[in-house]
Amino acid sequence: MKIKYTLLVVVILSNGFLYSILGQQTPVFANYNYNTVMINPAHAGFYPSSDMTITNRGYINQFEGSPRNIGVTFNSPLGNENVGLGAGVYSDQVGVTTTTSLFGSYAYKIFFDHNYNRARWWSYNPPVLSFGITGGIMVYDENLLALGIQNDPNFANNINTFIPTVGIGVLYNREHIYVGLSAPNIFGDSLSSEDNIDLEIPYYAYAGYRFFSTRFKEVLITPSVLIKYVSGAPIQADFNTTVNYKNKIEVGAGYRTSSSMNFLAGFYISDHLRLLYNYNQTLRSTPINNTHGIILSYRWGEGFGNKG
Repeated sequence: MKIKYTLLVVVILSNGFLYSILGQQTPVFANYNYNTVMINPAHAGFYPSSDMTITNRGYINQFEGSPRNIGVTFNSPLGNENVGLGAGVYSDQVGVTTTTSLFGSYAYKIFFDHNYNRARWWSYNPPVLSFGITGGIMVYDENLLALGIQNDPNFANNINTFIPTVGIGVLYNREHIYVGLSAPNIFGDSLSSEDNIDLEIPYYAYAGYRFFSTRFKEVLITPSVLIKYVSGAPIQADFNTTVNYKNKIEVGAGYRTSSSMNFLAGFYISDHLRLLYNYNQTLRSTPINNTHGIILSYRWGEGFGNKG
């Protein structure tokens, strides 16, 4: 009974989740702020050193069948500083639906100051315009038979299909501000061999502003916003703010218009290794009321720009 109840709730909630599930579910606060290549290929190879990020959320929850995801991404500039490459694999699961995506990204960067050499502890923020393209494959799996719904042809067979994906994005960055636009899957479900799915195209727009709380430049504050649009679903916006003390500790909080709050806390284990914890709290009265997540990042070279 517990399993059937869980799956029934997921079905009831599916109208609200459907476009998020099929349209590359929006990563939570920690993920898209610290692993942006997942939604915008223009971030591929953005930093002067290679980096790897591992993320997961939803594996320590009170409710069976609530959203879960896990992913690994790798970014690296090439010998030519104007070119960057990225790659990754991640999986999203909600109830009986699982999507697993594998992608590779290419970015070409135009720098406006070729003599930029002002990396400090607060990281690397050159004046640059970056254009990106990504390609990959999504494996969509829906275990409909597990729902146990009889005499309904829509639930008579499981769905399992491979969907080629192509995405584009652009990023503009200066020392204090960044703005990005992207569409991670511009063809939706048109390349799918399965007709019984509805994969809409997700669009993202985001921006952030960096400033210091004191003239000593020891505390960096970064408010940001991400807006997601999918046809047929309400526009979703995430408003977040992080506070970083000299790349030693970092905290943050945010609000999502789908009625949830996000909280972030973490620290830099070394100049090269960062560990963050993220907590998402739903404000509505639903069984899926919270998720916990971890993000672990390693950056080679000079690491996270921790110079003093």
